[in-house]
Amino acid sequence: MVTGAASGIGRALAEQLHGRGAELVLADLDPAVEGVAARLGGTAVSADVSDPEAMEQLAERSPRARFVCLNAGIVGPSVGAPWEVPAAEWDRVFAVNVAGVANGLRAFVPRLLAAGEPAHVLVTASLAGMAVFPGGGAYGPSKHAVTALVTHAAMALEGTPARIGMICPALVATGMSPLGADPADVAREALRAVDDGVFAVVPPEWRAAVVDQVAGVARGAPPAPPAPAG
Repeated sequence: MVTGAASGIGRALAEQLHGRGAELVLADLDPAVEGVAARLGGTAVSADVSDPEAMEQLAERSPRARFVCLNAGIVGPSVGAPWEVPAAEWDRVFAVNVAGVANGLRAFVPRLLAAGEPAHVLVTASLAGMAVFPGGGAYGPSKHAVTALVTHAAMALEGTPARIGMICPALVATGMSPLGADPADVAREALRAVDDGVFAVVPPEWRAAVVDQVAGVARGAPPAPPAPAG
């Protein structure tokens, strides 16, 4: 089951999973998900991830799902300082990016645990959830909440047949941005990480920057914008 499957990373994940022979349930509010599902032989569902009841219904329509991709996310039009982001935009970005993941976990994880079979939840986070960048509006803070949520869930699932992990890509060429990595490459690396038991996928060139920024703040130093290695 993949949310946000009409385009970008979600569509790429669906395509990669189809190539592995998976039976697909693809969710999105974008009507284009119908075409993606038809092409891949899957089932399309119109679902708003910010609506807990919609996610419950999605889980009910996916009773055999053992691989759940909570991928749906939005940026929001404001990319400036926190005080420049309208209150309604804060609410909507967090409703989709953070509550969307929480709603997905609430709907699917109890069912996965009850099945007692190996299962995996893959969450699309962001490099913006591992390091803080200047600007970005509500998006970065929402993705920091997502990475915390996924980390917490991983600890709670320890010792169960279900696992959870996340991908934290840098800029990706999706509906959010015309520039960046190919979504197909991101999806391919994400599934390889699942196969290998990797919890979080962070671009190699950014790993030192993530560690350095957190270490500086932990020492009490004022934060500085991160930069990739090389």
